[in-house]
Amino acid sequence: MFALVALVLRVERHSHAPAVVADPLRTPGVLNSDVTQATIGSTICVPGWTRTVRPSTDYTNALKLRQMRLYGETGSASAYQEDHLISLELGGHPTDPRNLWPEPYPRAAQVDTIENDLNRQVCDGSLTLAEAQAKESGLKHSDG
Repeated sequence: MFALVALVLRVERHSHAPAVVADPLRTPGVLNSDVTQATIGSTICVPGWTRTVRPSTDYTNALKLRQMRLYGETGSASAYQEDHLISLELGGHPTDPRNLWPEPYPRAAQVDTIENDLNRQVCDGSLTLAEAQAKESGLKHSDG
């Protein structure tokens, strides 16, 4: 009976792909020095601002492949998004590799919604920029 329970637990545990969480040593998060609490009105709270700082897909795709190897991920690169630990919407550095990591789908898409909500809260004054950045960092270092 015990062996059967252990086998069921093992199968159940492996039936869901484990989350890839951001490694705090490889991906501690780096901020864009142009974005501060004082500048949010002319940066992250301006619709479309992230398009002005978003890195090219050539850059992020090449970095994603290197970082997937570092993270020990062997799946298809198309199953991952090279994500910003501190999102551009919250003042993360656009190109510093210490602010980027390979986040698998569908989690990457789910986190995009959270990032947008945190941006809204910063822009409406519900959260400070630093509070939102800390929440996002904690989320990605613990839950992916």
